[in-house]
Amino acid sequence: MNIDTNSLISIAEANQDFAKVARIVDETGSAIILKNNTPRYLVIDFHQTEQERQIPDEDILAISKRLLEQNLEAYKELAK
Repeated sequence: MNIDTNSLISIAEANQDFAKVARIVDETGSAIILKNNTPRYLVIDFHQTEQERQIPDEDILAISKRLLEQNLEAYKELAK
């Protein structure tokens, strides 16, 4: 993961000026809040999480196929 140094902000500064954190997220896509000079928290745009949570239909079909193949004997037994 590449970290844009412009997206780093200390926890003290984030506490004093959360609007600045929001501006950083709007400009760079994320903000990394440092605690004791170590990356601790990641703030990202809400819509970005929605996009990442969606699984393409092809992936769902591949997972379903794999599960069916792995458990074929159990499914045959249940079908009796």
